Amino acid sequence: MTEQPTAARIAAAALAILVDEGEGAVSMRRVATDAGITPMAIYKHYPDRLALLRSVADAAFAEVGAAWGRRGGDDFTSRFNGLLDDFLDFALGRPHLYAFLLTDRRERARRFPQDFGHEGSPIYRHVVAAVEEGMRDGVLREDDPLEVALSFTSSTQGLVQLYLGGRIGLPEPDFRELCRRTGWRIFDGIKA
Repeated sequence: MTEQPTAARIAAAALAILVDEGEGAVSMRRVATDAGITPMAIYKHYPDRLALLRSVADAAFAEVGAAWGRRGGDDFTSRFNGLLDDFLDFALGRPHLYAFLLTDRRERARRFPQDFGHEGSPIYRHVVAAVEEGMRDGVLREDDPLEVALSFTSSTQGLVQLYLGGRIGLPEPDFRELCRRTGWRIFDGIKA
């Protein structure tokens, strides 16, 4: 087995800390220790913590985005349910990474609407594509695909925030069903 390049080991160590403990636990010293290098050596690859976190965010978005959209069938309902399950698996399974990528304030984070189109967000693009397909197929009425996708995603993100904050007292399977029912209530309001 070949050894991972140092920059990749550093990024992997930072990601592991971020996933397990959250962004606040990611320090250059801690990352260097976990990557098996000296604290000063980390600066040969990343000039500062912000650059490291930016790199980790870009890689994590790409990884999460590549895994999304594989579930479901060819019809809008199956695709919508698959994307919802992908999102909930991510948000509930890796809550620190979810918060870092989608809810925490950070420099150069993607902003709606300019960064949310097909090329701007590796995650959101799947929802936009499903909405556009739903409009083409006559399942959804014609409207702005970015804003319709935002209608679906923002309600689910709000529910996830409440759930992760302990404000929704349901077991996870029941919470997932609540998200599904809420999504379909929105769908009923915008279907063709």
